[in-house]
Parts: sequence; structure tokens; C-alpha cells
Amino acid sequence: MAWRDFFSQRDTLPASAVRVSSEELIRLRLQASELRLDRRQPARSVIAGAHSSRFRGRGMDYLESRGYQPGDDIRNMDWRVTARSGHAHVKVYQEERERPVVVMVDLGAGMFFATQGVFKSVIAARAAALIGWATVRNGDRIGALLFNGGHHELKPLGGQRGVLRLIRELIPAIDPANRIPAHTNSNHLNEALLRLRRVARPGSLVFILSDFYAIDTDTQRHLQQLRRHNDVIACQIVDALEIAPPPSGRYAVSDGTHAGMLDTRTRARRMAWENYFSEHHRAVRELMTKCAVPLLRITTSDDVAKCLRNMTNNLPVGAA
Repeated sequence: MAWRDFFSQRDTLPASAVRVSSEELIRLRLQASELRLDRRQPARSVIAGAHSSRFRGRGMDYLESRGYQPGDDIRNMDWRVTARSGHAHVKVYQEERERPVVVMVDLGAGMFFATQGVFKSVIAARAAALIGWATVRNGDRIGALLFNGGHHELKPLGGQRGVLRLIRELIPAIDPANRIPAHTNSNHLNEALLRLRRVARPGSLVFILSDFYAIDTDTQRHLQQLRRHNDVIACQIVDALEIAPPPSGRYAVSDGTHAGMLDTRTRARRMAWENYFSEHHRAVRELMTKCAVPLLRITTSDDVAKCLRNMTNNLPVGAA
């Protein structure tokens, strides 16, 4: 296969493989009906909400004390622990209430890529919309943090308005023409995770949609801090080329600014390809294991609704 035949498919991809429409994301409402995000026992009181157990907030039963975070209700201050430790602490209660769900959609430059199916960014948008529809169907609120060079924070909002607001923000965010060039000295994933802690209040269920190529030594710290007071699920979006190298040949490659030549004609180079991506996938798995974050994988040619349905339904109780 000549490189022009292999990489020129980007120029012949249908528009639906590069961008999404609001109509498409709204239609996903029907496919979200079998997506279960609640893996806990329902609360006994219908009025109180659909969830109980370890969600944090004001309630009847004292659960624990933890360090004060900006935005915490000062009426919950634990003055005894504060005086003893010298640091501000608040009381955490067990309660029954609705659960906010927050999706973080990484739309860094690498997400605007695919050799099969649709762009990673399109997969992420479909997944976010499906999660949104499933969330409001459960009676919960949906929020988001979208990153495409800039950050778009959506505080959790309930009902159909919450999903439609998410869809309205996703459409321009996944358009490559709207990307804001990121600063070369900053790690966009870590910046997004830091901001995510402001959007996802304690007790939230958080989905992180990314290819996770920006992970580094600081990412674990951000994830662990987020995981301390929230349930977190990571969705790794991958292309076929990140699983196996292309057929033997020479391929022109470009990041939109710089061009180069990829030669996979020798066994050594194909092995180097496989080793690079195997190491990346291993690093992502190990990171999520250390942070107690379930890891789901979706490829650019997958049926997103089917993947999410199978994956979330098989999660252990308490992971979603």
C-alpha cells in the first residue's frame, strides 16, 4: 500500500467522521436507555433521591471529618479537629441525594485523528452525550469540563436542559478550526484535572475521556486527589494504529505544521512501533490501577453506546 493511499483517507472521510451535529447527539438519547450508571443500592426514600451510601454532603449521619476545601459550607466546620490539628476541617455526612455526573472531554491536538472509523474527538463527543442522557434519565445532574486549548466549565445541571447545554458546547469544541493553540510548556491534561476538581464537587461520578498521551508524574497526584472524594472512571480512546503498526511501507505523516516520513518496512521498526504503544498502554493501565480508577477502552471504529453499556454494566459495585 502506498503512503498516499493510506494517509490520504483523511481527505476523503465523510463529514460525520470529523464533526458531529446536534441532531446526532440528541438521537443518542434512545441508545442511552440501557446504559446503567448507578451500581449501588437505591435509597429507601424516593423523595431524598436515588443514591445513598458514601456520597458527601449535609445529612443526618456523621461519616468523617476531612480537610476544608474552597466552597465547603462553613456550617459543617469541625472545630474540635480544626483546633487539634491546626488546619481547617469540615464534617462529612452520609445522606441520600441526587448524584452529579461530570464528564471531562480532552480535545487536545491528538484527539483530532483517526485512520479507521471516526476521529477520537467524535468518539469522545458521542460518549459524553450518551453519559449525559443516561445521567438525567437517572434523575441526576450533568456537568462537564471541555478542553480544546481553552477550558469550558459547565456546572452540573439537571434535566434535559443539562444535556442540551452540554451538546450545545460540544459542537464547536470538537471543531478543529476552533482549537486554541496550547502553551508548549504546560501539560494540558494536568491543567484540566486541576480545574476538574472545581467542577466536580465531592460525591460526583466523574468520567475522563482522553487518549492519555499527556500523562506524567504529576497526573497521579491530580487523579488521587480527585478520587479521594469522587468516583472516577477513565475512558481511553484509541485508534487502530495505536494497537498494531500499518502494513510494511513508507508513509508521509504530518501534525499540520511539520511533515516527515514513517518507514515500517523493516521488522525492527515495526517492533519499535509496537513497543512504543505497548509501553504507553501499560503506563495508562498502571496509573489507573494505582489511583483505583476503572479503565475502559474505546476504539475509533467501535459502537460507543454498546461499549459503554457493556463496560459500565460490568463494573464492580461502587465503581459507578
